Amino acid sequence: MHIHHEQFGAKGRYRTGPDGGPGAEMTYSRASDRLVIIDNTSVPDACRGQGVGAALVAHAVAAARRGGWKILPLCPFAAAQFRRHPEWQDVLNG
Repeated sequence: MHIHHEQFGAKGRYRTGPDGGPGAEMTYSRASDRLVIIDNTSVPDACRGQGVGAALVAHAVAAARRGGWKILPLCPFAAAQFRRHPEWQDVLNG
């Protein structure tokens, strides 16, 4: 699965799926140089149950580790993923 990253100033998203077609995405806001807030994760019905949403959150975790920032998961799905993955606590803000 290829995950694309797009950033527009303080906003951004990770997405997967065909260009112009339905795909999954996770949006975020950069609150500071050291904090990213995951706002929303959206996975179309056709992709549900395949681990696509979890892969998007895992991708954000890897980016946070590389960039040295923390994540505040306000999105309920992302927050649930953080509860399921105690090994991600190093990038969890809070």
